[in-house]
Amino acid sequence: MQQPQVHDFLKRYFEANDSPILENHKGYLQVQLSIELDKLLMNRPFYWHYLEKTGGEPRPMQVTFITDQNETPDDLKGEQIHFGSPRLRQLFASTRELGGFIRLFEQIDASGNKSIPLQPWLCLNAKISFQCDRKKDVLLSLGLNLIHGQIVPQFFERIREKNLTPNIPDYCFKLSPLITIKSGLVRLQKMVQTYAENEDDTWAIEAVKRWDADLELLEAFYEEEEEKPESYLVEKQALKEQYEPNIHVSVVNGGMFYLQQQVF
Repeated sequence: MQQPQVHDFLKRYFEANDSPILENHKGYLQVQLSIELDKLLMNRPFYWHYLEKTGGEPRPMQVTFITDQNETPDDLKGEQIHFGSPRLRQLFASTRELGGFIRLFEQIDASGNKSIPLQPWLCLNAKISFQCDRKKDVLLSLGLNLIHGQIVPQFFERIREKNLTPNIPDYCFKLSPLITIKSGLVRLQKMVQTYAENEDDTWAIEAVKRWDADLELLEAFYEEEEEKPESYLVEKQALKEQYEPNIHVSVVNGGMFYLQQQVF
């Protein structure tokens, strides 16, 4: 990861987390942290605890990050950041916590002061794991239009080429959803469940056959034992854990996307 890429990552990271870029120069960025990022990044627990006790006005910090020392004024004070630095590792790690749910708007050039409506889409990215002694993972990305209820598969692939921004563009407005987020999540979860239930079960049948074969070997090994020892029970349980087919579903992340009306 080269320094220009580090610089670009910082810009996108802070913009996506409601922390305005005050100055953006080739070698450095000055950022006004949001309250959330100040609490997450700046290690000031006593300051925030004091404010919560006294009801004082919060003053999140302004921070300068230097990405190229050769492109900055000599008197500029800031934190140097580069690939492998503790601060950059901290930012990478925090994206998992902050990126669980995002909100983005389609960037539209609304010339002529014409108001353009943006439709709300709820996106759910989920991983389905088909597990036995072997494992297959399937990633599903589903998008649900919260106005007319259309569900679009491979949603992320369909919007990845769009120009998206964390701030609503000028002359655009959000349409109010007719379907609540809670209800929308239920619909998408049912879609994920339906996909899992309709998967070809050959993988599970074959796993049970292998399980039965190993059970026969285990029984043959202990067939002369009238009272099965503890080791028999342990090995039998181990075979169950190894071969028993199961399906595990986990939510990777999700988000709200406000897009211009169009048919996918």
